[in-house]
Amino acid sequence: MSKEQLNKAFFAQTEEEVLAELNSTRDGLTKEEAAKRLAEYGENVLEAGEKRTTLQKFLDQFKDFMILVLLAAAIISGTIGHEIADAIIILAVVIINAFLGVFQENKAEEAIEALKKMASPLANVKRGGEVIQVKSELLVPGDIIVLEAGDVVPADIRLYDVNSLKVEEAALTGESVPVEKDLRDVETDAPLGDRKNMAFSSTNVTYGRAEGVVVLTGMNTEVGHIANMLQNAEEKKTPLQINQDQMGKSLTILILVIAVLMFIIGFGFNGRPWLDMLMVSISVAVAAIPEGLPAITTIILALGTQKMASRNALVRKLPAVETLGGTEVICSDKTGTLTQNKMTIEKVYYDGQVHDADENIDLELPVMKIMNLANDTKIANDKSLIGDPTETAMVQYGLEKGFDLSAKLVDMPRVAEVPFESDRKLMSTIHPEGDQFLVATKGAPDELLKRCTHIIKTGVISPITDADRKEILDTNHSLAIQALRVLAMAFKNVAAVPAKMTTEAVETDLVFAGLIGMIDPERPEAKQAIAQAQKAGIRTVMITGDHRDTASAIATRLGILDENTSAGSVITGAELNDISDDDFLRTVQNYSVYARVSPEHKVRIVKAWQDNGKVVAMTGDGVNDAPSLKQADIGIGMGITGTEVSKGASDMVLADDNFATIVHAIEEGRKVFANIQKAVQYLLSANLGEVLTLFIATVLGWQILEPIHLLWINLVTDVFPAIALGLEEAEKDVMEQAPRGRSSNFFSNGVFTSMIYQGIYEGGITLFVFWLATIYYGYELHIGEAMAFLTLGFIQLSHAFNCKSVFKSLFSVNPFGNKMFNYAVLLSLSLMLMVAFVPGLNTIFGIYDMTGQQWMIVIAAALSVIPFVEIMKAILRGIGYDKKVNQIKE
Repeated sequence: MSKEQLNKAFFAQTEEEVLAELNSTRDGLTKEEAAKRLAEYGENVLEAGEKRTTLQKFLDQFKDFMILVLLAAAIISGTIGHEIADAIIILAVVIINAFLGVFQENKAEEAIEALKKMASPLANVKRGGEVIQVKSELLVPGDIIVLEAGDVVPADIRLYDVNSLKVEEAALTGESVPVEKDLRDVETDAPLGDRKNMAFSSTNVTYGRAEGVVVLTGMNTEVGHIANMLQNAEEKKTPLQINQDQMGKSLTILILVIAVLMFIIGFGFNGRPWLDMLMVSISVAVAAIPEGLPAITTIILALGTQKMASRNALVRKLPAVETLGGTEVICSDKTGTLTQNKMTIEKVYYDGQVHDADENIDLELPVMKIMNLANDTKIANDKSLIGDPTETAMVQYGLEKGFDLSAKLVDMPRVAEVPFESDRKLMSTIHPEGDQFLVATKGAPDELLKRCTHIIKTGVISPITDADRKEILDTNHSLAIQALRVLAMAFKNVAAVPAKMTTEAVETDLVFAGLIGMIDPERPEAKQAIAQAQKAGIRTVMITGDHRDTASAIATRLGILDENTSAGSVITGAELNDISDDDFLRTVQNYSVYARVSPEHKVRIVKAWQDNGKVVAMTGDGVNDAPSLKQADIGIGMGITGTEVSKGASDMVLADDNFATIVHAIEEGRKVFANIQKAVQYLLSANLGEVLTLFIATVLGWQILEPIHLLWINLVTDVFPAIALGLEEAEKDVMEQAPRGRSSNFFSNGVFTSMIYQGIYEGGITLFVFWLATIYYGYELHIGEAMAFLTLGFIQLSHAFNCKSVFKSLFSVNPFGNKMFNYAVLLSLSLMLMVAFVPGLNTIFGIYDMTGQQWMIVIAAALSVIPFVEIMKAILRGIGYDKKVNQIKE
């Protein structure tokens, strides 16, 4: 048998066919045959993807277009003698940026390593008829495996002998309760969660025992398939990175056009020397590039990660902070994310009535005693419960109500039992009670009811009637359609322990005691968080491995579905298989809930939303979520219940597993992007003002600014206030706006309009001050240059306050509320004043002999930008332009 033949649907074949196909027997392989197959198939391990070296990661940081533009600017600056300092600054920014990128990347890409760690170190294997322990990596197809409670399944196994086997597969399939395994035939197209005759690698045995034959190992297993999907997942650029690329290209084209025009006008029309005009044009081009923007963006993102960490959202990749702000769809795993991944008693039916679990209950009621006594849960020394989640839920309920199981078992120890079997779906235990023995039986309602001849109501035992049976079955149906898992309780008293512990001897002539309904309940905060997300224009889609009815009920309880939602909003993985990619692309928005899905389905769902132009977040905690977490624009793992695999594949991890934390993180993400836009608006309006000043001055033949003036303004006024703008608090209506999505960029939401009119004003006022000084008042040229320099520097610091909000009045957003911003402006102002008043420095910058009148002109011109922008904002608000570009909901 070749390696290619290993991918057959063994679950659809009989046990005999599987053993024959694998050329094995129930006694297992010989040691010689096992060694031969190990050489042929390789070890039962997951292959690690090709890892990039640190140098490769470092070089990759320079592929960003904006970075290439800055490198070109540094080279150009270095060729001009007086711009060496500018070149050094640009190179420093680029290199620091690259180191930060490598640091973040080295903390990521841990998913495959985590998958490898999940493998069981030892496995019980039959070799030549004897059960021995071997390392799991030495298993081969055809090996016979013995499984017991507590084992981690070491490979994909086709079962042929099961004894009450239950396997917890939530991390792989998303199913919230352990799966009861059986040997019934399975259809060839059965989804992963319905392959009941299989045990899958890296899942956990919670109950019973079994034997089976290894059919798939290593990368051929289901978990290996997921590992392969992770390795082959394409690295995607985040919206932030795309925006930076777009802005870099736009700026480059614009700057080149301006530089060429300046050269043509100066050389061709004004007759200035071509070399002189070439240097001027290059100087303007270098000055126009916001060399500090990548560093400022990185700092704002880093500050955002710190703020998110304080709210339990741990960001693993810096750009993910901003991506959250653009999220339009959250595809959320159900189990452990929207629900608690903990079975909980919710309803109890006795005395002919359904009671809520939080109601008071008589501890001596038969239904309470039976659910605790007919139970294999163990209570550890630390009071934690060990056992099947369904059974531990019953014991936990008893403990919460005051039922002391440990004390009860002292008085009524288990003396005999008929273990659970999947065929009859019942289990019974026998306990001494006075001078008799109590038979406590629990199981599936329809099966248990067949064994009942009596019923107890309000303490009175009477023969069970057809009306009683109908009422019980109707109640069972009513609870089941609420997605509750229902178990029935019954009992009887016998004089002695039966000689034969068989179902015929023990589980007959029972007294029906009641029903219990349990569920993996939704997280208390999840419903409110989903409503908040909906208000913010974000759609929540639930994806789960559970059955349709369970998924639909939980989605309704959470508010993802409501009474007005059509049944067609819920779709299963099998139904999804019948829809072509083109049709699904057109109809994906019709579905809010996906049930019984595989990892491939999750990836397909995420891709369909992305192909519709949506920014998609995916939450999950299981191995089965890892490929879709990696595919999503932002993958969100669970820090507490999440597997290391899901966390390794995520961009962000929730430290508290709280769905509401996602909404807080989205708000922070929106704030971060808004603050980056504020920095962009501030920097580019300032740069535009500088470019216009030099361009128009060149056209007019004015010598308005020296290179040292431009360099100092770029150093002093650009960086500190721009970084401090990243610490602005979120505006009050940030979660009332529609998500930005993919269509927005740094210039959207009114930023471009604001940048243009503000940059024009800054340049115009600077030119006006120079004209006023040199032409109107006739001051010396160095005075005119000094006044233009100070005006341009001070007006940028004044304008920094305008950038606290694109449209809102400065006086409505607490202008001095950001202490770091206040300090940044004061620092920049001090540095500007230093070159004006410190002896020696003021000579270098040409600022001396200025009169009080000249200073008043400079100050008035610099402050005038505030009332001007306030008037423009009021006009834009008046025509509704702010609501139009921000899509604010009325």
